[in-house]
Amino acid sequence: MPKDANTAADKKKLFIKTWGCQMNVYDSRRMADILRPFGYAVSEEPEDADMMILNTCHIREKATDKVFSELGRMRRLKDKKEAEGGTMIMAVAGCVAQAEGEYIMERAPYVDLVFGPQTYHELPEMLAKLTGAYGTERIVSTELDTENKFDSLPEESNDQGVTAFLSVQEGCDKFCTFCVVPYTRGGEYSRTVQQIVDEAKALIDSGAREITLLGQNVNAFHGEGYDGKSWNLPKIIEELAKLNDLDRIRYTTSHPRDMEMSLIEAHRDIDKLMPYLHLPVQSGSNKILKAMNRKHERDMYFKIIEDLRKARPDIALSGDFIVGFPGESDQDFEDTMDLVRQVKYASAYSFKYSPRPGTPAANMANLVREDVKTERLAALQGLINEHQLEFNKNCIGKTLPVLFDRTDKKGDKLHGRTPYNQAIHVTASERLMGHSANVVIDGAFANSLTGDLELQESILKSA
Repeated sequence: MPKDANTAADKKKLFIKTWGCQMNVYDSRRMADILRPFGYAVSEEPEDADMMILNTCHIREKATDKVFSELGRMRRLKDKKEAEGGTMIMAVAGCVAQAEGEYIMERAPYVDLVFGPQTYHELPEMLAKLTGAYGTERIVSTELDTENKFDSLPEESNDQGVTAFLSVQEGCDKFCTFCVVPYTRGGEYSRTVQQIVDEAKALIDSGAREITLLGQNVNAFHGEGYDGKSWNLPKIIEELAKLNDLDRIRYTTSHPRDMEMSLIEAHRDIDKLMPYLHLPVQSGSNKILKAMNRKHERDMYFKIIEDLRKARPDIALSGDFIVGFPGESDQDFEDTMDLVRQVKYASAYSFKYSPRPGTPAANMANLVREDVKTERLAALQGLINEHQLEFNKNCIGKTLPVLFDRTDKKGDKLHGRTPYNQAIHVTASERLMGHSANVVIDGAFANSLTGDLELQESILKSA
């Protein structure tokens, strides 16, 4: 039986550092849930931790190097604690662990535990092997078993706050040539509708008013419904929209190939589904899209955008872009710039291409020079920022419902989000935390808005 987590003598400090996507953030929370009954309480600082976990991401450039750099820093804390007679379990989790587990163990002999994103539900068993009477010295666990993971997870701690993440789908079957996700997260797997609804209810009971449905390819969701049949994403969104006290629903990240008309129509028909969509395209060049194995062309993407704007004219769009993919010419890059000019994203993320070991693109020829990639990225980000600021400025004078989720960094205003996922700072009473209120937008910046509560505005006008 696990130790009583409420017994002070049994309390152990757990430090988790998380890199990467919202799925990793979700996974880190679930690791804490799993370890809580065994006496581990989350600490914000690594000093004197009894266990530290680096939950890694393989998407960004030089991901492995960054992990080893952080491990070197953490090793000093481990050595210090052990010199004082204590113990510290050091673990590497996530996608870098999945892809390069044996290499991590070889290069970093002070790491005790390496496990991938589909095996963290086995943490109690791993710890028992490490610390038991016949303790295993070190463990690598990188099986790809998504179904058993979700079946084995404990009840969510539900301490996420006003806005919460809920994982509904994992893995990807698309095999884009630049991407490691199919190799580190496995094939597409969807949770059951019952699991999702139960977790959503628990989140709402603990104060969540906005839930973001997560998946590496979330609009490929095909979970088993109450009727035993496969439900798609719009159907589970419709089901969640029936829940009392849930004000907002979002989902991320989507693939254009799975953007069905029923999902587009859901943005028109379901009031709780926010008018914001993150729909990565990666490139505006058909040649590069083919080389990336994206399985769509630019015209298909444009058609999706056209249909979305017909269904929900005010929808805000976000995207992902990779510049400098092998073989990208000046014209290919210009095709990307042209796509951005036509779509006019409210926000977008853009990166220079860097090879990921084990992916087909890592072996491609016709590499783009680093200085050319840097120049192209600056030009693309300049255009994206211009459109983002324009979108924000167009909100000035409008009245938008804002869901307040926390105080801002200075502590003198409330922070919230508009339906279009814009951050906004408003002078308001803390009693509005966790509630929505209409705000008249009076200021716009590159990454945020400012405004006044509509009630205050009305009082001023009548005075």
